[in-house]
Amino acid sequence: MPASGPPALIRLYGTAADMAVPLAYRRVAAKLRAQGTDPGRLRERLGHATQARPDGPLLWFHAASVGESLSVLRLIARMGETHPGLSFLLTSGTATSAQVLEGRLPPRCIHQFAPLDGRRPMGRFLAHWAPSAAIFVESELWPNMLRTSHAAGIPMALLNARISDTSARNWKRFPQAARHLMGLFRLIHTQDARTTRHLHDLGLGHAVTGQNLKSVCGPPPFDAAELDSLRAALDGRPCWVAGSTHPGEEEVMLAAQASLLKDFPDLLLVLVPRHPDRGDAIEALIARAGLAVARRSHAAALRPDVQVYLADTMGETGLWYRLAPITCLGGSFTPVGGHNPFEPAYAGSAVLHGPLYANFTRAYADFATAGGAVEVPGAADLTRELGALLGNTEQLEQRRAEARAFAAAQDDMLEALTETLSHRLDLGHGAKGT
Repeated sequence: MPASGPPALIRLYGTAADMAVPLAYRRVAAKLRAQGTDPGRLRERLGHATQARPDGPLLWFHAASVGESLSVLRLIARMGETHPGLSFLLTSGTATSAQVLEGRLPPRCIHQFAPLDGRRPMGRFLAHWAPSAAIFVESELWPNMLRTSHAAGIPMALLNARISDTSARNWKRFPQAARHLMGLFRLIHTQDARTTRHLHDLGLGHAVTGQNLKSVCGPPPFDAAELDSLRAALDGRPCWVAGSTHPGEEEVMLAAQASLLKDFPDLLLVLVPRHPDRGDAIEALIARAGLAVARRSHAAALRPDVQVYLADTMGETGLWYRLAPITCLGGSFTPVGGHNPFEPAYAGSAVLHGPLYANFTRAYADFATAGGAVEVPGAADLTRELGALLGNTEQLEQRRAEARAFAAAQDDMLEALTETLSHRLDLGHGAKGT
């Protein structure tokens, strides 16, 4: 911990957060319950464990939601291979993350909902799990969580940190508080040079630029039998995926599909909304566009006359990326910041995307240089690029090969990061896993 005590702002936050826990718990518990979470797990948010702690050293990873949680699974698996005696705890805060992680956790890894940021929930959590070290992912930085963990003698690292210019300006209004909290980390690994500069400006010289952790996510899993079934249903029809779309983006995808049908009358669009609970609204939107739709969540058959297959289910992105040779990634036509381009690339799908991808600026620039990804500003450009690829098999296969090669080239980072974390967090090396 920094030599001086916490700034007044941090102390004030600690008190206010403790007082807010009962109200915050009622709100998050109601939300989790409404999203189908097992009622027996709700008290995890108060720091009450629902699973036993495994014997031996335990490495705790904390992530906010789905994307951050998935980004560390391969790292956890690799660290488990190099440290056979090490167990893992992965915490997150959302029902969606828990649903997606179910069945995907690496060996010796447990998921729990993260405790609320009060000192009593954190005390219960740490008393039970007693982690040997902790790794926080991206921007999930809760003051009480960090301070109580540090006070318990737990070495901590921050991975994949990203700070926007706006957030940096806010941090610089309270530089002592920022330095105090970020100074608790032994290692700060940022995903871009801009974040590193912002942290250096705050006096945090131990922040270093690294590769985006999501670049080593690996191919998302898929059901091989279901893939075979879908391919049989397609019976050679061309198809493309619009992945992780947000409000305002479905219109772009549907406009492109409607135009493409003139030249490719049997073309199928697989539309995968970022939030499947928007299915009803999107189905109505497709109907208004005059396109024939079938919904995955309703177990509707993929008939030859279906023009849009609405894949409004959870945890099946790997299936769609494997099915289609081209993926247009959402979150990039509206100011969301973009989504992970490495997942479709690992699956061998050529990638198209919009112009708004602030969260993946470096990744998309590197991807464009390597080939396999193309920016399309709007529906007309998307239609033109899709038409060119669908009409030229050789060009499409080249783009797919470039995407696979780009994804595969990221894996060297995994070995280096595993070694660095083992050293900086005193995890030991080799088979002993101590």
